Amino acid sequence: MGHTYTNLNYHLVFSTKDRQPLITKSTQPKLYAYIGGIIREMKGEMLAIGGVEDHVHILCRLGTAVSLADALRQIKGSSSRWANEELELDGKFAWQTGYGAFSVSQSKTASVERYISEQDDHHRKRGFKEELLDFLQRHGVGYDERYLWD
Repeated sequence: MGHTYTNLNYHLVFSTKDRQPLITKSTQPKLYAYIGGIIREMKGEMLAIGGVEDHVHILCRLGTAVSLADALRQIKGSSSRWANEELELDGKFAWQTGYGAFSVSQSKTASVERYISEQDDHHRKRGFKEELLDFLQRHGVGYDERYLWD
């Protein structure tokens, strides 16, 4: 093949360190826009972003030039530095060490976009822990709950 063709869509989920409620309604748009810029710099495309005070969901398409781990390191590292320098926060901003990353087929992107856009409604009924456990189970990801919340 003379060219490389990919369509690598990911649903990324990660929380603030210790699930601190640092992402306020007033800081969300700025933080989300900054994260979108990071993804564009990596030649990716942010399809959707949303969340609540203690975590974020991102649906993005990543190119082949950056690994998933490198992309997450860049997104989380750059955005936390930027948040501490540019946003007025009630505390030091940091993301948790780990993350959830789930592949999304093109046929399911619209439903994942809708899920991400409805985070406020969704989290009135269920917390982050229950949500993450459900994702891990539905996607067949093994885990040891003793180490899940560090």
